[in-house]
Amino acid sequence: MRDLIGDIGEFIFVEDMPQKCDVIVTVGGSYPQIAEKAAELYRDGFSEYVIAGGGVGVKTGVFAGVKDKKDIYDGDYPTECDFYEDVLIKNGVPESAVIREDRSGHTRENAEFAAAVLKERGINVRKMILVCKRFHARRCLMFFRAAFPDTEILIVPADIECGEMNITRDNWYSTSYGIKRVMGELMRCGNQFDEKDINEFKKGK
Repeated sequence: MRDLIGDIGEFIFVEDMPQKCDVIVTVGGSYPQIAEKAAELYRDGFSEYVIAGGGVGVKTGVFAGVKDKKDIYDGDYPTECDFYEDVLIKNGVPESAVIREDRSGHTRENAEFAAAVLKERGINVRKMILVCKRFHARRCLMFFRAAFPDTEILIVPADIECGEMNITRDNWYSTSYGIKRVMGELMRCGNQFDEKDINEFKKGK
């Protein structure tokens, strides 16, 4: 019998070793660990640019607020981009290296608006590192491959050891919250990806 739990985990949880690249991209959110990981990669010399990505929630129209380490990141952040930019700078990334993308409200827009802002700056991206939550990795990869069909995309997830958010390939099926999040991602990978995305993806094969 096939190991269905293992198959789902292998599909959802994507991870690569970091390599020298043209840009590091943070996928919008409320947890500082994503931008902290991006800052670590910057300090280690993997890229000279970091995109601080994310606007406000599509449903709420506001930034959801800082979900962890509020004592360190206690600013007034209108957008996820403002939050991530503060995290990056506080963790050693100079302001000149931060590229702002503050319009996106969901993962597809994270990818599309990142592509737009890089094009505006004339930055040719042959290889990028994408930093996201572990269980968000596959969906991020799908949308960013569609938006960047000619780019090699490396997924380097951030560890978020914060209560129920500590979801990994090895433990996701052990809690009802982990099951809900991972199966939700599996569903979204199916119902948010369309023919246009498939055609863009095929260009980069």
